[in-house]
Amino acid sequence: MSFKKDNPLWNLKSALMVIAVSQLCLTACKKNEPDAEVYDPRPVTENSSKYISKIYEYMPAPGQFINEGLGSPEAAEALVGKAREGLVSLGGYGGYLVFGFDHSIENMEGADIGIYGNPLTGVAMEWSEPAIVLVMQDLNGNGLPDDGSWFELAGSEYHKPETIKNYKITYYNPKNTTDDIRWTDSQGKEGYILRNNFHRKAYYPLWIKDQDKVSFTGTLLKNNLSDGNIITNKPLEWGYADNGSEDFKALMESTGAAYNSFDISWAVDDKGNKVQLKHIDFVKVYTAQNSNGNPYEPDTTNPRSRFLGEVSTEIGGAIDVKLHLKK
Repeated sequence: MSFKKDNPLWNLKSALMVIAVSQLCLTACKKNEPDAEVYDPRPVTENSSKYISKIYEYMPAPGQFINEGLGSPEAAEALVGKAREGLVSLGGYGGYLVFGFDHSIENMEGADIGIYGNPLTGVAMEWSEPAIVLVMQDLNGNGLPDDGSWFELAGSEYHKPETIKNYKITYYNPKNTTDDIRWTDSQGKEGYILRNNFHRKAYYPLWIKDQDKVSFTGTLLKNNLSDGNIITNKPLEWGYADNGSEDFKALMESTGAAYNSFDISWAVDDKGNKVQLKHIDFVKVYTAQNSNGNPYEPDTTNPRSRFLGEVSTEIGGAIDVKLHLKK
């Protein structure tokens, strides 16, 4: 049966169609609502601490400090509740630490997170071991960093052509204390973390489950190695941990206790798109350069090629900057 447009039943039919379409739209829109609609950030209270409250995961890459004081799960756990009282080494490229606070960190004006490291900043003796920082929200409310994608806090090198996204490296355990640690990567390259005479024990983390090989994926930054009376690795401009940048040096001069600052507003997704986050709950930090501290690469016969060992980020704690600066 058909109706003419001037028939009252036509108007009734049109109205019902509009209602049906509207209901479908509401259903679809509800399904596409952002998770932020149900996200319940943990508030700051009078008892909240500015320091790390929990270490969720410590997974270092092989390195000269691994399996000793700086490179142990105990060193990572020692960062809880304080800062600048110890260090943990993340090993070579990709090695990481995941931590959180006893409250959600709010994205406010300026720096939100501060991370302590130990870069050298003296003239002609600069030695930075920069790390990339990522953040995540606890969208499912279970208190664990298992809520999907990490968002990178894009620093000064993020958009530079020499920066490699989606880089993957695999390290192979030699299962002895004499051989260098071989790696292969997603660029079709291979190389070694070079052993040195200062650290003669195992460089591959002995406590992890897989004792054959371990892989890491992330963004790879170019190193700034330079030969001289002292081999240097100059700092990056901004946005990296354990990095002797100008803002780090200014803070050191003014307070004597510098950290690298991070703004949650720098967050990007895995395609480089800006992400709007009002709060975050988890922080991941990983070594971002694949370097032996050897400016003579690929030559490893130079007596100084093994002198410094791999670039391996050290972390000395972290803070909620707003609580830290609160008077």
